[in-house]
Order: sequence, then structure tokens, then C-alpha cells
Amino acid sequence: MAKVYNFSAGPAVLPHEVLAEAQSELLDWHGSGMSVMEMSHRGKEFMEIIHDAEHDLRSLMQIPDNYKVLFLQGGASQQFSMVPLNLAPEGSSVDIVNTGHWSRLAIKETRHYARVNVVASSEDTGFDRVPDQSGWKRDPGAAYLHYTSNETIGGLQFPWVPDSEVPLVCDMSSDFLSKEVDVSRFGLIYAGAQKNIGPSGLVVVIVREDLLGRAQASTPTMLDYQIHADADSMYNTPSTWPIYISGLVFKWIASHGGVKGIAARNTEKAGLLYHAIDSSEGFYTTHIQSPFRSSMNAVFRLGNEALEETFLREAARNGLVQLKGHRSVGGIRASIYNAMPIEGVKSLVSFMQDFARQNG
Repeated sequence: MAKVYNFSAGPAVLPHEVLAEAQSELLDWHGSGMSVMEMSHRGKEFMEIIHDAEHDLRSLMQIPDNYKVLFLQGGASQQFSMVPLNLAPEGSSVDIVNTGHWSRLAIKETRHYARVNVVASSEDTGFDRVPDQSGWKRDPGAAYLHYTSNETIGGLQFPWVPDSEVPLVCDMSSDFLSKEVDVSRFGLIYAGAQKNIGPSGLVVVIVREDLLGRAQASTPTMLDYQIHADADSMYNTPSTWPIYISGLVFKWIASHGGVKGIAARNTEKAGLLYHAIDSSEGFYTTHIQSPFRSSMNAVFRLGNEALEETFLREAARNGLVQLKGHRSVGGIRASIYNAMPIEGVKSLVSFMQDFARQNG
């Protein structure tokens, strides 16, 4: 099989070691005679899997005891509804920072359940930066402050955690476990699995216990955090296979120096790629201001945009796949999540330099 480096934004590359382990256990998990995909979610075998996954995640992130960890379905997009239904009393307002595509979707959905105050936006400059907190127009009566830590499509990332007097809510889908965070600063964190921790079909929610039990009266049962917390994520059949794979990824992260070790690798990978862009003398360009460039999703254009399709075809021939930018912005997007080995980034950089020499 030809060597391929997969730069997909999600579902994304998974660690080879994790895939190999899952393959070896596919037909028989730990001598049970069953595949994880066919065992009862309430049987002792799967209970061991989900409890281990939660334990390992808590250890990796040093999650305080007064936070619940929930393994839910519906992806991060469903959280755009669940968060306001659970955290915003009827008639209340919510502060949201607008930094791109996923922020805008959160704003749109939240407006069904609460008044939205957009505290800041960089849309007028093409989402090239995160607006400085000194200029944010906050509502002191807001139920919470929501932000997207990394905009997967636009390639914009918060280099800091916002200060907040109200519960801080973060969509951490595309940089979850990519760097250390102080969970105690947040009221709620949510993250779809398919970027950094596992297959699609799972969303992880980390919520402070005092924020439970506040759901609006009209909240459907399946969208009530308290219901899922009381049932230890077992109110209904959970996404068993994604939870199993995510658990293996948590162990893989721990074996590579934990989140601190992974963060150092990510910084090195992003540094190599952005240096290649900046040193290309305009052959490759990115409009994101340097402090706010994503370490997960490097979005860039070719100075001669007519060459982009050729770039993508030639890259694929060289085993560098899934580099096409999102349809809403075009260009090139290299997603270099936790599982992307540094060799993959070095191969991409080498190809970029060769392509520039041949077409400059």
C-alpha cells in the first residue's frame, strides 16, 4: 500500500498504533469473544471501556472532581442547541465571540433560545485575528460567554483563554487535547471527537456540576445534561465504538508525554509549515495574523490561485491527500492534528518547496 499522509479536517487521521490495536482486538476484545461493536453497552466489558476512557481523560486534562464528563451523540453542532437550552434561562441573554464559520452557526442556533449579544467580531477584516478583549462589549447579565477556540475552516485560533465573570463555554472541537488548558476556568467545554480523539459520532462534554439542573422547561429529555449526567452517559445506547477508539487515543496521548508532550509536537509541526509559507516570497500566502494562526488547521492560498488545482493534484500523486480548502473559502487547508506525524508535515513542506521552484 502506498504511503499516504491524510490532512483531512475531519474525520481526520488517527494514530497508526491505535488503528493497529483496534484491528487486533476487532473480533475479540480482551478474550471476551466479542467485538466492541457487538457487545452490550451495559455489560461489564463495555462498562470497563467507558470507565477507563473517562478516567484517562480526567487524568490527561486534570479535570476537577466537581465536573462531569459526558460522552454524547449529535456532534458539536447539537451542542449549539444543548448549551443555551441548559445554561440560558428563558428570556436571558448570551455573550458570543464571532471568529468565523462555527461561531456564526453557534450564534444562529442560540438565537432560537436566548438573546445573543455578539461581544466582538473580526468579520470586517476577514476573520484575520481574534479581537482584543479590551474592546469586547459584554452584557454583565449574560448567562454565559461562548467562544470557539479554533476555527477549523478559517484557520484562526485563540492564543489565550478569555477572562470571564460569567460561566465560560468553549467549542474546543478542533483543538481538544492539543495543548494544556485549565479546566477550572470553564463552565463547560464541548468537542466533537473526529478531529483529535476518535471517529465521528461522539461529542465529549465537560460541565461544571453547579450548571446542571437548569434546563429550560421545554428542553427535550435527550438534550438535558442532567439526564445524561445522572445516567453516567448511559441514558440511551451511547456511541460505543467511538468511545472505545477515543479511549485508545487517550492512552496513546499519555504514552507520548501527555498533553504537554503532544503540544510540543504540535508547535514544532505548525512552525515548520508556517515557516514554509512565510519564506516562499509570496508564492504561498495566509491572511491570518501571526499570533492567531491555527496550530491545527493551516489555511493558505497560492499567490497564483490558478495553480491551486494543479497543486492539489500533484500533492495527491505524492501521497499528500485531503488538502483542498473548505468550499466556503477555497484554497488549501492542511489539518495537522495530534495524530499527524511530523514526517507528514516535513513531506508536505518539501513538496511545497519543490512545487514553488517548478512553478515560480
